[in-house]
Amino acid sequence: MPLRPPILPPEGFGPDCPVIGDRDEIRRFVPQRDTFEMLHGILHYDPSGVAVAYRDVRDDEHWVSGHIPGMPLFPGVLMIETAAQLCCYLFHKVKQDGRFFAFGGVDSVRFRGTVEPGDRIVIMTKTRRIRRHLGQFETQAFVGSQMVYEGIVTGMVLASHRERSAQA
Repeated sequence: MPLRPPILPPEGFGPDCPVIGDRDEIRRFVPQRDTFEMLHGILHYDPSGVAVAYRDVRDDEHWVSGHIPGMPLFPGVLMIETAAQLCCYLFHKVKQDGRFFAFGGVDSVRFRGTVEPGDRIVIMTKTRRIRRHLGQFETQAFVGSQMVYEGIVTGMVLASHRERSAQA
């Protein structure tokens, strides 16, 4: 699959880029906590459906000792999870919908480079379509100006147990 053009130029989101949303802001929209909080800050948000975030990959994370001992590589599934959390953030910001937005699937995923402890991953997402119960997003991740991941992430609104019981 050929490399897609960047959603936004990654050079615009270097280490000196101001953070517009901290972890408290992210927690308002993304339910994951503790070791599964993948996003460290929001760098850009456009209500038309684009968001950019970052994650600083550290050498003391739980996966480092076991995901290729002596050559730790940030797992691809965690890159996908990081992108999915940014999609969740974007869905809730655009829709102002407090319902649980769950991971629904991925398509056209390609890993284009490695991510190691000490790297900053810049994640970008752009809305492909958002409906009442569904969102589909183009996602990309960069280390510096190198694209290391791209894929399409689909999310869906899940009814709570209380909502499902009321419908029965």
